[in-house]
Amino acid sequence: MSAQEERGALTSRPLSLYACALHVRNAEPEGEWCRADAAPPVPRPVPSNRPSRDFTRTRDELARLLGPLLVAPDAVEAAEEVHRRLAAMDPPVRHRTLRLLVAGLPVENEERARALARVLVRTGTSYQAVCTGIVLLAGLGEPEDVPYLRTLGLLRTLVRPVVHALDAIDRPTAAVLALRDHNGAPELRPLLAALDTGDRAAVRERVVALPGDVSPEVARRVAEASGLAELLPVVHELPAPEGAALVAQAGRLLFRMTTLHDYQPEILSYPDGPRAYGELARGAGLLPPTPDHLALLLSAVQELRTGPAMLHDWGMGRREAALSELTAVLNRPAWQTLPDRESDDPGVRRRLAWIRRTRAYVLRSPHASSARLRIEIHDRDPADRATVEARILVDGRPLVPEYFGRGPANAPEELLDAGLLRATDEPREVQLAEAYCTEGCCGALYVTVRRDGDQVVWGGWRCPVPPGGKREMPEIRFEAAAYDAEIARAERDDRWAWPARRAARLTVAGLRGRPDLLTRWNVRLGWTGTAFSDPEVTVISLLYDAEDGTARQILWRVPEDGTSPEDRAAAALDRLTREDPRTYGR
Repeated sequence: MSAQEERGALTSRPLSLYACALHVRNAEPEGEWCRADAAPPVPRPVPSNRPSRDFTRTRDELARLLGPLLVAPDAVEAAEEVHRRLAAMDPPVRHRTLRLLVAGLPVENEERARALARVLVRTGTSYQAVCTGIVLLAGLGEPEDVPYLRTLGLLRTLVRPVVHALDAIDRPTAAVLALRDHNGAPELRPLLAALDTGDRAAVRERVVALPGDVSPEVARRVAEASGLAELLPVVHELPAPEGAALVAQAGRLLFRMTTLHDYQPEILSYPDGPRAYGELARGAGLLPPTPDHLALLLSAVQELRTGPAMLHDWGMGRREAALSELTAVLNRPAWQTLPDRESDDPGVRRRLAWIRRTRAYVLRSPHASSARLRIEIHDRDPADRATVEARILVDGRPLVPEYFGRGPANAPEELLDAGLLRATDEPREVQLAEAYCTEGCCGALYVTVRRDGDQVVWGGWRCPVPPGGKREMPEIRFEAAAYDAEIARAERDDRWAWPARRAARLTVAGLRGRPDLLTRWNVRLGWTGTAFSDPEVTVISLLYDAEDGTARQILWRVPEDGTSPEDRAAAALDRLTREDPRTYGR
């Protein structure tokens, strides 16, 4: 669009949001006038008798209203019409829905759609119209659009769509904007100031100084904004303590990105993940062999062997090379010892125990790495505790994050101990994973397992489909003998389990062998595991129906008492022969 066209468009309407954002940039940020003029009006409450919008109908309506405008030859006139048509929609489209639907509009002429998007971004006067332009630029934007988007990002109501668009055009700029919008976190201010100066040494220093427990999203944005993958190659040129500090912080940021405390692991949204892991592996030898560093490297090995990070486009042999370098460091004699004196801190004791068993579990030669099916148990570093999951790899790729992505795979007690994955002639539907927020909110991933001659078939997938999206779940076939062998191996392998968890599994095995222990008290087994707040306590969930017909749950806690898991399980089973569990459960 020419300067004359832009000037004409600006003078024929009320103040555009971009003009308001320029005032924010050049005057006092977030002044009173800005909040009044730039923020979109608060949506009026929708009367209870007004019908709510149907997603599919709204999608079709938007395609009908906006589709022809995306190919209009006059971008200025088309932008005026976008304003009118969006304003006339009754009830109005919610902002989040608008962003989702506009992103799904088919674009037949990219040049004309891009021209329309630019007019909307630079001259639009309503949130809906400007947001439409921003979302279009997420797929069509070019470097020349970055300054306009960055300026619009000064308006808090537009930060999210602007960051999303910039992610596709200029990720470091998007990351800086996202960090500035992160509730003004004081720990980020020194880093943002260093990024403003462009001083790479200062940026490196501020990255190292960040706390190690930042949120997963902040960890990713810090890595993107600072160019972590570009910072790491210089570690060998720095004084030893500085180089080691940067390598350790890189390990912490990657570890935070793989946390299971969110719906989608942030590591999948970090395109430079393979480079960062590769540089971490190359710099790992600079780290002193401390328990913290040992935990970081073990966690990295776990993720590169079975985690969502595998889903990145690694290229030929890069992931294997990083694994080889990490395991070579972990196998050095200096890294084989841990403090002899047990700490008085139970958290430290648990972490040291996790290091011992995880090192033994993950540093063995990969089991049947070329096999079609592999199941590995993932127990995360207690510094960031999460549920234990039975990770399922098909053809070397983790299935749950690839096809579901809303939560981890289910626990081994659910998938393996109950024999749910065993293939029989009778088809069986199995829940492989559940959303973090529960199935009732965002669903779960189900598959039907059946035997078909000399093959085992996984098919009949059930999984929630994103609004407006489609999900094709392939039927997967396994050679039956190899499948049975892998399921049997995974069921027997309990090297990952710590004593309290092993006591829980042994107790359940005993209950399955003696169902009368529960039926005599009119209770049934719910779930078993360990207390999230104290993993050294075994927890057994028992269910029963109260007199009023409502279902009740007993949480039976069996604390660590110095005896073996086998003795604790035997004592729990013996107690059930003598006492009604409703008298000692919580």
